[in-house]
Amino acid sequence: MTSTTYDCGRCGACCVNPPENRAEEFHFWVEIERDAAILRRKDLLRKLVTFDGDGVPHLRVARDGRCLALSGALFSRVRCTIYAQRPHPCRRVQPGDANCERARAALRR
Repeated sequence: MTSTTYDCGRCGACCVNPPENRAEEFHFWVEIERDAAILRRKDLLRKLVTFDGDGVPHLRVARDGRCLALSGALFSRVRCTIYAQRPHPCRRVQPGDANCERARAALRR
């Protein structure tokens, strides 16, 4: 039996739009709730938020699928530059939970 240690500062997989979404050209990924703190920060809103065709705000992602708020190198050393203002979907992912495992597996394929 093996044990996996989860260190979010050395991973970042959950901050990447899954490859299957990108393959289907699904660019809107992490939806931001209307009362989220990030939407009250004009500096962050300008740099990190995009709106879908219905006007729903989402975190902006780079061409490679990484959230623009993620800095560093995946599976090496990363950090969320908006950790205190991150939207609810980001807060739901916990080290080692099903969402975490899915994200890690998708990027290691």
